[in-house]
Amino acid sequence: MPTPTELNLHQQSRVLEITFDDGSHFSLPCEYLRVYSPSAEVQGHGPGQRVLQLGKEDVGIDKIEPVGNYAICLHFDDQHNTGIYSWEYLYRLGVEQEGLWKAYLDELEKAGHKRKTRPS
Repeated sequence: MPTPTELNLHQQSRVLEITFDDGSHFSLPCEYLRVYSPSAEVQGHGPGQRVLQLGKEDVGIDKIEPVGNYAICLHFDDQHNTGIYSWEYLYRLGVEQEGLWKAYLDELEKAGHKRKTRPS
C-alpha cells in the first residue's frame, strides 16, 4: 500500500494535496473529504447506512492531526473531527475521486438539494 510523502493543505482554495511514494498525486477538495468522512456519523454502522451530507460546499479544514504512522484525523471547521483517514482510505479517495464525486452529486440531486457554487 502506498504511503504519503507529502501533504499540503491549501486553506484558501480548500484543497488537500497529497503525494504518495508510488508517484500518485491527488488534489482532494475539503468538501469531498468531509462528505466521504470515514466516521460512523457519515458512513453509518453498516452497509447502506451512509448519511448524505448537505451544505458542505464551504467547509474547510482547521487542523490535521497524525494518528500513528498510518492515518490522519481531519478537524473540519464545521466541528466534525471523528473520522480517521488511513493512508489506504485517502489513496482510495484519490483513485476513485471522479466516480465518488459524481455519485455524491447524483445523491444531492436525488435528494432535491442544490449545491451552492463558490465564487472563483
